[in-house]
Amino acid sequence: MKSVDYIEIEDRYGAHNYKPLDVVITKGQGVWLEDVDGNKYMDFLAAYSAVNQGHCHPRLVKVMKEQVERLTLTSRAFRNDQWSLLAKEVCELTGYDMLLPMNSGAEAVETAIKASRKRGYKIKGVEQDKAEIIVCDGNFHGRTITIITFSPVAQYKDGFTPLTPGFKMIPYGDANALENEINPNTVAFLVEPIQGEGGVIVPPAGFLKKSREICSKHNVLLIADEIQSGLGRTGKIFACEHENVRANIVTIGKALTGGMYPVSATLAPKEIMSVFTPGDHGSTYGGNPLGCAVAREALKVIVAEKLCERAAELGDYLMQQFKKIQSPHVDFYRGKGLWIGIVLKKEAGGARRFCEAMKQKGVLAKETHTNVIRLAPPLVITKHEIDWALERIEQVLMME
Repeated sequence: MKSVDYIEIEDRYGAHNYKPLDVVITKGQGVWLEDVDGNKYMDFLAAYSAVNQGHCHPRLVKVMKEQVERLTLTSRAFRNDQWSLLAKEVCELTGYDMLLPMNSGAEAVETAIKASRKRGYKIKGVEQDKAEIIVCDGNFHGRTITIITFSPVAQYKDGFTPLTPGFKMIPYGDANALENEINPNTVAFLVEPIQGEGGVIVPPAGFLKKSREICSKHNVLLIADEIQSGLGRTGKIFACEHENVRANIVTIGKALTGGMYPVSATLAPKEIMSVFTPGDHGSTYGGNPLGCAVAREALKVIVAEKLCERAAELGDYLMQQFKKIQSPHVDFYRGKGLWIGIVLKKEAGGARRFCEAMKQKGVLAKETHTNVIRLAPPLVITKHEIDWALERIEQVLMME
């Protein structure tokens, strides 16, 4: 079958909750993808940073094959060797005391919300049912009923009410607004160190550091959503490290298994994680041995192949090259590491047409918030491959 056949099938039988580019991928290796018609593309999205290690990394494929023949699922009714070792290795890598495994990023965020609320009631002494969590305008933390409650995008909430109470929103990057919103019922501040879905928005310098100081002063937990920004994407294991900030709770996912299997986790000190007792929270697949085995190897790949360092070096190079492109359509570029947003002028006609034109030249990226092209190639990309993509992206940015 051809791409048009698959697209027709999907449009007929699949729910229309996405608007993908019309390319039907069938193979992937490293930074390269191939569609069912035999066309090849360079991936400049990396599944929203889930494949930082590149598509089908041979080390991850090997571990997955070995583990799938040994044991795939026990549920947490029993212990398994891979979960125990993953917990140990993640905590040793990040310096946190404990880890709670889930599957999707949204589940990790839900875990953080539950942990901060329960700590607020059981340890901080907040009056029952009064706990509040502060979030930022422009955020994206997932699509569960609770999480869409504090989304700034009206579409995400339309038709899904009633929503979950207990959230306040401040402008992103405004530490003064954070302090002004804190009251005795505030249990946490949930923030993306860099807003990904919002368009790769980097906050003003010092925002995270000031937020850390404010949260510490008021006994409020700082929750860093590092699901997209973490595990190497910005040039550090965690994007918070750029300001030497340590969050009380960190959520990770996506690149935790290099795109091989859905695994997420919430990290915290023992004092916070100990609010959970048996039966409070869990997941049938959370901590499954297949996902944990792959996650263990995925983290080893990040360290062994120095993907953080690569992201920092090549990200600086990519940004420097973009700033040389004098496109009449580009307002400005922003980002950190191998995570860049090309912000287009309003009169440019929207980012979608540019992404479609890039696809025709063999580079795959995705628009967000109408006027932003977001770029996040696998961190295994080489300078030569970046130059190959740059040549084609520049041609698109210079089109009429």
